[in-house]
Amino acid sequence: MRNNTIRPKEIMRQRNRRLKQVTLIILLASLGYFGYHWYAHRNWVATDDAFVIGHLVTLKAQTEGTVVEILAENTQHVKKGDVLVRLDGNIAQIALQQAEAELGQIVRDIVTQTAKIDTLSQRIIARQAALTQVRHDLKRFIVAARDGAVSDQQVQNTRDKIRELEAAIQETRAEKAGVEAQVKGVAIAHHPAVEKAKSRVRRAFLDYHRRNVVAPVSGYVAKRRAQVGDNVKAGATLLAIVPLDDLWIEANFLETQIAGIRPGQRAEIRVDAYGSELVYHGTVEGLNPGTGSTFALLPTDNATGNFIHIAERVPVRIGLDPKDLQDNPLQPGLSTLTRINISEAGEPLLTSSARADGDAYRTSIYDNELDGVEARIERIIAENSALIHQTGNK
Repeated sequence: MRNNTIRPKEIMRQRNRRLKQVTLIILLASLGYFGYHWYAHRNWVATDDAFVIGHLVTLKAQTEGTVVEILAENTQHVKKGDVLVRLDGNIAQIALQQAEAELGQIVRDIVTQTAKIDTLSQRIIARQAALTQVRHDLKRFIVAARDGAVSDQQVQNTRDKIRELEAAIQETRAEKAGVEAQVKGVAIAHHPAVEKAKSRVRRAFLDYHRRNVVAPVSGYVAKRRAQVGDNVKAGATLLAIVPLDDLWIEANFLETQIAGIRPGQRAEIRVDAYGSELVYHGTVEGLNPGTGSTFALLPTDNATGNFIHIAERVPVRIGLDPKDLQDNPLQPGLSTLTRINISEAGEPLLTSSARADGDAYRTSIYDNELDGVEARIERIIAENSALIHQTGNK
């Protein structure tokens, strides 16, 4: 006969034995996990306060006008030099015509002033001839006055006439000198007044040329604000261009983490948009020369009120591997989990490997905007100079 007697003590011992085994397994597993985590991450510092950063090239209107055509839309890729927005340019065209008219008028005024010098010279010669004649008359009057043939009043009137002619000659010479000071010694094309008018023509020509708003860099269109029919002023924001081939990571590390961070150290970046399996590789390019709060719009003033110690964050710039960026494109603003291997020696703390030689740092599309204006100016000067000379010859 089988003994079914329950033994509480035996059951308790078995249960305690199992609990100890489970506890030991959990403890060993925890120790193993934390040991692996410590071993795998002991040489790394990480932060989730890190974001993808890039160039946001804001395109603004450079002259006043009405939007008549939009040639690019958000998300589209555009190339450097492509026309993105067209303005009517009527106001700029009117200003250009006015500037050209003013240049022509100034050229005519200078040519007229130059011709006036010849007129004043002839006037001086005529008055000198009259003065010579009056002096001869005075000599004859003085001789005749001795015989009583001429009155003393007539002699005095002749002397007054001589003084009048001498004064008139001096006045004409002064007027001639003033005109010569304005026009002599420099060619018409290089006269200060003409140079000033030429500058106004160049500015008006530039405004007229800039009625076509072109892309200064290649990239993707974003934040298009321009609408057909908008009357925009110079400086109005039209759209933005984002070059997605030149991105980097700005990781904000706590001040307690940056002691071992140096330029040149390797970094690993996991972007929230792609999950934790995809890892981007990067290199520390440099540390910002101040904490984020230092450059804030309203910096904190710890000398006033109660002070609460808060760990500050220092922005660290991390360059991305171009191949990783090409294989898996990113957009500025994406959140990341970034870590840096501080076991590597790296470069001295104050060095920087950030470069400013990419297409986003310079453009050449504005270099030839004044092509053709000099020929236009020369034609205006030549035409107005020739018209005055032709009129003078007639």
